[in-house]
Amino acid sequence: MNDKPVVVLGAGPAGLAAAHELSRKRIQPVVIEKADKVGGIARTETYRGYHFDIGGHRFFTKMEKINRLWQEMLGDDFLNVLRISRIYYKGRYYDYPLRIFNTFFNLGLLESLLILMSYFKTQLRPHTEEVNFEQWVSNRFGNRLFNTFFKTYTEKVWGIPCNEISSEWAAQRIKGLSLITALTNSLLGIQNAKSLISTFNYPLMGPGMMWQRFRDAIEANGGEVRLNSEVIRLRRDNSNIVSVFHKKNGVAAEILNGHVISSLPITQLVGMLDPRPPDNVVEAAGKLSYRAFIIVMLILDKKDLFPDQWIYVHNPEVKVGRIQNFKNWSAAMVPDTDKTSIGMEYFCNVQDETWKKPDTELADIASRELSELGLAETGDVTDRWVVRQPYAYPVYDQDYDRHLKVVIDYLGTIDNLQTIGRNGMHRYLSLIHI
Repeated sequence: MNDKPVVVLGAGPAGLAAAHELSRKRIQPVVIEKADKVGGIARTETYRGYHFDIGGHRFFTKMEKINRLWQEMLGDDFLNVLRISRIYYKGRYYDYPLRIFNTFFNLGLLESLLILMSYFKTQLRPHTEEVNFEQWVSNRFGNRLFNTFFKTYTEKVWGIPCNEISSEWAAQRIKGLSLITALTNSLLGIQNAKSLISTFNYPLMGPGMMWQRFRDAIEANGGEVRLNSEVIRLRRDNSNIVSVFHKKNGVAAEILNGHVISSLPITQLVGMLDPRPPDNVVEAAGKLSYRAFIIVMLILDKKDLFPDQWIYVHNPEVKVGRIQNFKNWSAAMVPDTDKTSIGMEYFCNVQDETWKKPDTELADIASRELSELGLAETGDVTDRWVVRQPYAYPVYDQDYDRHLKVVIDYLGTIDNLQTIGRNGMHRYLSLIHI
């Protein structure tokens, strides 16, 4: 290290964690963040005293060091929450994690038998390749259960057919699960998979509370967090980035840096490098994509709506993919105990038809779909608010790894650059597990 600062690009969980570790080692970082608050996709938005979690973020780790750090940051404001979540499919609610008797009762005897027959058929004649999501899941759960509980929701989230999604996505997110292990776990009450934990931690006022405490600690240790600051150019000299240009309130500034740690979307990072990278690197970066989503916040004149923190909506008849009930994450997020605040999540691409809809139309759709699902009446909605989130999820299409390798190999030639986090590595990694 030298006397020049380490510049951290992005104040999401990964960027703040890196800056915090540096500041604890008496290395003063400068964090540059485009938004007006820290936390990235794990921030907390507020509207008229209501707190909204952008995406639904559970805090869970098996690393005691990380758990101690979180506890150090929040203390008594770090709640222990009993998980309640369900799947809505064809007018019925299924416990998730799946519970064998609840699932079989909802499906009925005939459908349950057909699912078991489909599973055993797949075990006898599995897909010989596991290149895509459909093949990977079908080999472990059978084709019929894949079509029931995986296909519709997955295609809502990613906007592409399951046979165009890399099997690596499934292997990473539901590793170690199969129909037999799911049934065994259900009967024995075991949740081995991280995504199926029964309890989790959660900040009293939403996940942004954690990241604001990280920011406070960074600044107390001599670091700096610059909000409303957009990175516009990274000037290179041979194999090093020598300065970072950014703009705040229309005024440009240059930081002569020592090292650069980036959690920005890797596609953006490539475009900021000056001199410009070779054409094949720029082309490869352009073929990496991200899924966006829109969350419509609804405030309802109802004290209680449903017990879940969130519901996965598998029905193709409605566009909503997931529904959050913020009072059930933490009651403190809803200032009026006689009201309920709901987040209706819509997965889309930036500039597609859904993304370009005006806020009023999106709010009307969300209110109508909440009613169509039988969860509330449109007349219960007293207020609405819309938040758009680009660069939410790196897309695991079947060619992403080939393009990503070209980009990563090139960035590896820059000696003082490190990419981190979900967007910086273009991998669905979680410091907090969703």
